[in-house]
Amino acid sequence: MRRRVLQATISALAVAVVLLGIPLAVMTATLVRDSSVDNLDQRATTAARTLDVRYSTGETITEDNLSSYVSDAPGAASYIVLILPDGTELTSGTEPARSFSASHVMDSELVVLMYTSWWDVFWASARAVGLVLLVGIIAVLAGIAVAVVQANRLSKPLVYLAASAEHLGSGQVKLNLTKTGVEEIDLVADELNRSATRMGARLASERQFAADASHQLRTPLTALTMRLEEITLASNQPEVQEEAEKSLEQVERLVGVVDELLGRTRRTLGSGTELVVLADVFDQQRAEWEKTFTQAGRKLRIAPTDATVFSTPGGLAQVLATLIENSLHHGDGTTMVLARESGPNHAIVIEVRDEGEGVPEDLAPRIFEREVTSGRGTGLGLALARDLVTADGGRLELSQRKPAAFSVFLQGVPAMGDLDDVVTHGRAARKNRRRRDS
Repeated sequence: MRRRVLQATISALAVAVVLLGIPLAVMTATLVRDSSVDNLDQRATTAARTLDVRYSTGETITEDNLSSYVSDAPGAASYIVLILPDGTELTSGTEPARSFSASHVMDSELVVLMYTSWWDVFWASARAVGLVLLVGIIAVLAGIAVAVVQANRLSKPLVYLAASAEHLGSGQVKLNLTKTGVEEIDLVADELNRSATRMGARLASERQFAADASHQLRTPLTALTMRLEEITLASNQPEVQEEAEKSLEQVERLVGVVDELLGRTRRTLGSGTELVVLADVFDQQRAEWEKTFTQAGRKLRIAPTDATVFSTPGGLAQVLATLIENSLHHGDGTTMVLARESGPNHAIVIEVRDEGEGVPEDLAPRIFEREVTSGRGTGLGLALARDLVTADGGRLELSQRKPAAFSVFLQGVPAMGDLDDVVTHGRAARKNRRRRDS
């Protein structure tokens, strides 16, 4: 969008400059030339009248009298010829090799011829044409500056709308689309807000139903578990005890599924992405982990960034904490955390890498599966981290096995201007809410 607006504006300016600038330059050059010729003709007429008065009064005319009519100044006559009625010819100045000329004949048959250098007229025309070109260039630059401002004004809210629509499609229905002043964009934003509200109500209803159903299932499952335990204790038959124990295992597994479903529903009910400034999250992780790494004889380096992403602030902090802790326990050397832009869609990649031996080859394909660990953990941290990133519409990958490097891909917003002019992100939104509450 931004590139197309710039291309259209620059193309229109180029066409306008070509269609108006070339004729204007030709007209300017012609006017300068005609003005120089008219000026030379007026000088010849003035000189002829003055010299005719002197000749009529019987005053002797010499070449010294003619020198006052010639000059080396731009636009002045550089050569003059006076032909008296008796055929005597007087001259003054230097005759140019190429020139414009003007003549005037008096009633007394006195003739005055004046010449000016063609190059003087040419350079005067060139200066005028250069001034026209300079004005055209300034107009083009001013038009480009205006086009850049307008392109940014239009493209920033459109990028945010596209990212918001993507998150709406992935189930993230917490949107905060503010007015941009562009009627068409505001119409789309209003419709997205309405759609988000409708989807949020439906999802809330479905999640509440799942939570209620999960909660209600716990009671009969608990009763069934107790009943099976009583059967196991009361029966002396090995076959009955074995079947009861197997049934208990199945019930316990079902209870685990219900508990996980209930936990997910509760987490989802409070979820919602917003614009998060990565620098704030990075500062929080630095303050939390830097001392721990120092005590372990390790270094933690977190690169500065000005990126802004769509995410759940608490969820993103938990994901980074999991990856940094994983690097502390299983990695070695310096742990590096950095963020960079990736791809044409302004995705932001957060990388956490160290200088250790990396992930074992047999463990790498299953590193995000639950209960999969190298032996020094529960195997739930990376699985939970991946679920949190996926819930925010992103993805978590093992981008490099040796040394280990984990990459978190999130939707970002390009820094084409002050983002607060487009939408209030997380930090500013919290300030505004506190201001309203006070």
